[in-house]
Amino acid sequence: MPQLDLSIIIISYNTKDTTLNCLHSIANSVKNPSLTYEVLVVDNASTDGSQKQILNIKFKISNLKIIKNDSNVGFAKANNQAVNLAEGAHILLLNSDTVVMDDAIENMYRFFVRNPHIHFLGPKLLNKDMTPQASSALFYTLPVVFAALFLKGDHWGLSRSSPHETIKTDWVSGACIMTRKEYFEKIGGFDENIFMYMDEVDLLYRAKMAGFNTYFYPQARFIHLGSASSNGKTYPILQVYKGFLYFYRKHYPKMSLILLRIMLQLKAIIALIIGYTLRNEYLKKTYAEALKLAR
Repeated sequence: MPQLDLSIIIISYNTKDTTLNCLHSIANSVKNPSLTYEVLVVDNASTDGSQKQILNIKFKISNLKIIKNDSNVGFAKANNQAVNLAEGAHILLLNSDTVVMDDAIENMYRFFVRNPHIHFLGPKLLNKDMTPQASSALFYTLPVVFAALFLKGDHWGLSRSSPHETIKTDWVSGACIMTRKEYFEKIGGFDENIFMYMDEVDLLYRAKMAGFNTYFYPQARFIHLGSASSNGKTYPILQVYKGFLYFYRKHYPKMSLILLRIMLQLKAIIALIIGYTLRNEYLKKTYAEALKLAR
């Protein structure tokens, strides 16, 4: 059997409605029969009826496969599972809370194969209200972490941004990344010690160390709803704290880790002061836990 052009990989965990919307948008987007593709959905033991509903989409996507996990193994391990089973020469890692606009997948694929110097590619992400979502980013050096924590770095483009032109970048949002299967496997895939958040930063940092290039391509557009499988705001903040600490322990010198801890502690203390001043239980609870992690 000839190799497929593309394997689209989606991880689902109790995101039935958003996953179904994503699958429908894929079916409506990919119209060119010359692009052979499959869709692999890894379900991390959802309890919302996702698996049954996803299988019902087969009438629109004949080459749809579902991988059923017995527990929630996390984003990194689930993606690695799917890539291992993927039959496409290229892979598109796509969040379940995305909606494909127009012919974005075909557009992205054509651009990628025509530019062999590009090894990892991210598209332009949009919020639900169609405003740009910052998804092209600098690696988290200490100045970038400081900007992100204290200066609203994403708002000013100091940490993440949404450029209008195709550019080479450090990393792109894990909500949508295209690459060749061989590139993904050469750098060892996602680090499975990262359960969620910072996994794409680690992946693309290792890609850069291996001599691979990452680019941002704004002509392909996807809506990214964000945090569909995260339970409230506390969980993602704590996972980001854990991700920062893990990334620095893995890739940076000990002194940089010490300075990172100081910044994370300061951020938590400021948020706690605001929380107690405003009697905001969310801030008090979240950043009390964050402070413990940073110590």
